[in-house]
Amino acid sequence: MSRRDKSSHPFSRRTSRRRGSHRRGVAAVEFAVCLPVIVLLVFGSIEASSFIFLKQSLSVAAYEGVREAVREKATDATALERAENVLTSRDVDGFQVTFPNGNIASAQRGDRIVCQVTAPTQPNSPLAGQFVTNRVLTARVVMVKE
Repeated sequence: MSRRDKSSHPFSRRTSRRRGSHRRGVAAVEFAVCLPVIVLLVFGSIEASSFIFLKQSLSVAAYEGVREAVREKATDATALERAENVLTSRDVDGFQVTFPNGNIASAQRGDRIVCQVTAPTQPNSPLAGQFVTNRVLTARVVMVKE
């Protein structure tokens, strides 16, 4: 064997074993540092998506409610039911649908009809509802009576 053949040297095996175990230790430390950050990003993204979905659900419900309310023979009950059906189908909890301008049936053609839908964020949070401060999201849509 040649003198330069490192695999035959008795100390070369020990050195390579030490490097491997040292490298595994570094990988474990990197994993321990990065894992909480990655978990925080994943769960934060899920929460943000949930709040965006909630806000969009409120907007759709307000739109559907006011769309029903501006029809010629609409009543408070039919408009309210339409908005509530949207929110129920999307599993929104604790919502409130109101028509701040008053009675829909007495509104004249050309009057503005307002539908306002609110819901709290805490009961609608899939993960961290108890850790996140409760906020009330509101969607408001205005249309003209037909």
